[in-house]
Amino acid sequence: MKGWDSSAIGKRKRAVARVYLKAGSGKILVNKLPFEDYFGRETLKMVLKQPLVALEKEEDFDISFFVKGGGKSSQAGACRLGLSRALQTIDPECRSVLKAEGFFTRDSREVERKKYGRHKARKKPQFSKR
Repeated sequence: MKGWDSSAIGKRKRAVARVYLKAGSGKILVNKLPFEDYFGRETLKMVLKQPLVALEKEEDFDISFFVKGGGKSSQAGACRLGLSRALQTIDPECRSVLKAEGFFTRDSREVERKKYGRHKARKKPQFSKR
C-alpha cells in the first residue's frame, strides 16, 4: 500500500496477517476496525501490542493489520510476528530486544489431516471381539 513506511507478513497456524506501519499517533486497525473491537479478549489485545510495549513505542506508529484464516488467538499471534518484522525493517537495532522476547518465532503447528479408514486423524474404529 502506498504511503506506508514499512510492511511485513506474519503467520501462525493457518492465520496470515499483513502489517502496514507508518509514523503517527498510535492508531491500530485490524481489518479496518479498531483493534479493541476486533479482538474482544484482553489477552489478545496484549499479545498484539507486545512488540510495541517491549520497545516502548506504543504512541509512535499508526498500524494497519489485514488478517485472514485461523481463529482469533492465532490471528493475534500472526499480527505480533508481522509487527515485529515490520518494526525490524524500520529500525534494525530493535531486533535484539524483540528476539530476546521470542517475537520472531513462527508457530508452525497445524491441524493434522484426516486419513481414510479413521474417524479422525488418528482415531481408529472401535474394535469388536465378537
